[in-house]
Amino acid sequence: MGKKLLKILAWSVGFLMLLALCTLTTVDWTDYKTKAYYQETMAALEQLPWQGGSMDGLTAGWSTVNATPDEPKDLVGYKPRGTYEFVQDSSMIKTLLLDNGQHSVVFLNYELLIIHPDLAKNLTTKIKAEFPIDMVYLTATHTHSGMGGYMPGLMGKIAFGGYDEEVMKMLEEKTLAGIRAASASMDSVSLLYQKTDAAPFVGNRFIPDDPVDPYIRQLIFTKASGETGTLITYSAHATCLGSKFMGLSGDYPFYLTKFLEEDNVDFAMFAAGTMGSHRPNVNERDIASVKQYAEALDAVLTDTPTVSKPVAANSLRFAKLPLGLREPHYRISDNIRLRPWVFNTLFGDTNAHFGLVQIGNTLLVSSSGEISGVFFEDWEKAAAKYGLNLMITIFNGGYIGYITPDQYYNRRYHEVRDMNWFGPYNGAYFDELMTEIIEEAGG
Repeated sequence: MGKKLLKILAWSVGFLMLLALCTLTTVDWTDYKTKAYYQETMAALEQLPWQGGSMDGLTAGWSTVNATPDEPKDLVGYKPRGTYEFVQDSSMIKTLLLDNGQHSVVFLNYELLIIHPDLAKNLTTKIKAEFPIDMVYLTATHTHSGMGGYMPGLMGKIAFGGYDEEVMKMLEEKTLAGIRAASASMDSVSLLYQKTDAAPFVGNRFIPDDPVDPYIRQLIFTKASGETGTLITYSAHATCLGSKFMGLSGDYPFYLTKFLEEDNVDFAMFAAGTMGSHRPNVNERDIASVKQYAEALDAVLTDTPTVSKPVAANSLRFAKLPLGLREPHYRISDNIRLRPWVFNTLFGDTNAHFGLVQIGNTLLVSSSGEISGVFFEDWEKAAAKYGLNLMITIFNGGYIGYITPDQYYNRRYHEVRDMNWFGPYNGAYFDELMTEIIEEAGG
């Protein structure tokens, strides 16, 4: 009996060792600058295929379309919570369409956690089949109380609301309807860039004393008719509502845009800024507190902004930069990670890239990495040397996890450990890339 037990134990240990060998490996600490992905990406950046150019004027149109499902869907954000039990806020798609007579760019915003690569591919295909749009710039509010149904694959099914053909079709149809409505409202516009200090409302949730990006940034569009619209970025996570909340909600971005549209502008679009390590400073996790937080931000925006200056809308250009990365590094300990095939099976394609739109002296960068606002001050200073206003958005139809300073990499924060998906040194890598992108745009 003892020999049989030992034999079973030996076979079990052997199987577990084989399983570990097949599924686990060590973290690759090789300098990123020696890697082929780095050299290929930097070479692509040197030959960045900008489209567009100078213009005599700019026209813009916008729209808001209700994209709330007819039936409850799974909530996405935090842990799996099942379907939402009530609709606190309708889920909206916001569209901002720009045209200079030769080229057009559409900014699309969804009250979703992220824009999954499959959703991005489907949307872009449908849009370009119907409209002569050159650049599709995707954004999300990153609400943690939004709907699922747009994430295929094993991990999508386990944790992110899965894939629902009805949801995908609805999002596609509502997006096209939004672009049609925005196109019908086109008018010549003047542009204003504003930056407003909202430091009391955001904090660094990893290292409290580390820097934050404290500013709300805006592009304000004024039509010849007098109508006004704004594109807003801010770095506080849309996590005012907690994981126990079981309603569909856009969290504070929904209420901030709602209040702005009631008091200040005709149209407001909120795009997640550099949220990678930033939290909202709220005391309670309920709807009343969310509204109070949004009202406070709205009040800040009605005060005198820190910076306010016209945008020289004499050019419109745009580009897409594919982003090379190290092998997937989903870690289970400081130095042990899942093998790439396991990660790819779980998560699928990440569609890593930067999207760039430059309107005169204002550069908008969309990132597939969930960038930390810790970096922003240095990048903004770099942009200022070229006379550029800088705005960064994330969730652009690709997702590669968190991009935090490299000194965070071995700290045992949940998001830094579990969400730094592509290995060490990505902080330095993104810092270098963003600096080069700014130089390319300003040169």
